[in-house]
Amino acid sequence: MRIKLDENLPARLHPIIEKLDHDVDTVLHEGLAGRDDQAVWNAAQQAKRFFITQDLDFSDMRRFAPGRHHGLMIVRLRDPSRRALAQRIQAVFQTEDIERWSGCFAALLWSQIERFVCVIRHNPRRLNNHPVLNSCLNRL
Repeated sequence: MRIKLDENLPARLHPIIEKLDHDVDTVLHEGLAGRDDQAVWNAAQQAKRFFITQDLDFSDMRRFAPGRHHGLMIVRLRDPSRRALAQRIQAVFQTEDIERWSGCFAALLWSQIERFVCVIRHNPRRLNNHPVLNSCLNRL
């Protein structure tokens, strides 16, 4: 899978995910560090990459509806240290079928007690009353 990592994620994730047979690029390597969200998003979409970020500006399902992009994962951890981020994202890449998430809106939420992965594969018609979406977004 073609993946772009946002600048708010640890650089050590690049080789970790690459070793799991993914084509990985980063906002830093592409020279987009400090650029506005729209420029980063456009670059990810033009390169047909699944975008992974901690930035909640990307959590608006109306703007980033599943099926209208190459995939998006929002990562929210109780302990957002660089080490914890790298470990948790690596664990998800090792245990989940990430290839199936192309075009999806995914949220990775992890507290000390539980891991919650929410993947929305299709654009829900009624965003306000979608139970899985509401459960997922309420945890962000």
